[in-house]
Amino acid sequence: MPLTDTSLRDAYAAAVEQVAGRALDAVTGAGGPVALTDPTSTAELAALRVLGPDLFAAQLLARAPLASVTTASLAAALLAFPPGQDAPVGQDDLVVAWLDHVAGFLAGRAGPQPGEVPDPEHWPRWSVRMAQLAPLALPGLDGPVHRAARQQPLALARGAARAMLRRDHRTALRLTRWLAWLDAPAPLELPPLLDRLRLVGDDSRRTALELTITESLLTEGRR
Repeated sequence: MPLTDTSLRDAYAAAVEQVAGRALDAVTGAGGPVALTDPTSTAELAALRVLGPDLFAAQLLARAPLASVTTASLAAALLAFPPGQDAPVGQDDLVVAWLDHVAGFLAGRAGPQPGEVPDPEHWPRWSVRMAQLAPLALPGLDGPVHRAARQQPLALARGAARAMLRRDHRTALRLTRWLAWLDAPAPLELPPLLDRLRLVGDDSRRTALELTITESLLTEGRR
């Protein structure tokens, strides 16, 4: 890989961590709206687009109005990186389409709703897709993907258990987030699972953000 590509990837990763840290501060009450000061660099705009709906986790968990400064920042990111671009590595077009649709809705730039939802016929593949769609597991959001989650709690639980056995802790955490969002009896004991994920997770701010959101959903029962 050329040095310039490595440097660019490192800059993007650092920007995602910075924005995730701002979102985490907002959720824990230690900071204000999630926005960067005049986010004009490519890395900053890309990071805002990557975080998408999680930029509004603090407001959605508190059932508060969305912060206009965050909305404007996400709108700028979507303008710089329009929906419909190539999917990131490991994500398919359907996942990206749903993430972009909900991010656009929150930013006041809603486009056409994707015509498909993840197909639960093959639960291992379906659970991986739902893990990638975990940023949609927030209070106040609802739609076909959320209805699919409500209809398949056992598949979500199987996916989380399978991910734990495979030591794919990120996927397990994101499926646990969906199960917490359901606010209903789950096929798994979620508090011990979340405690385990907290112990084995990496030290990134993005993981800390997902852990905090999941814990909030679990303890508050908000949906």
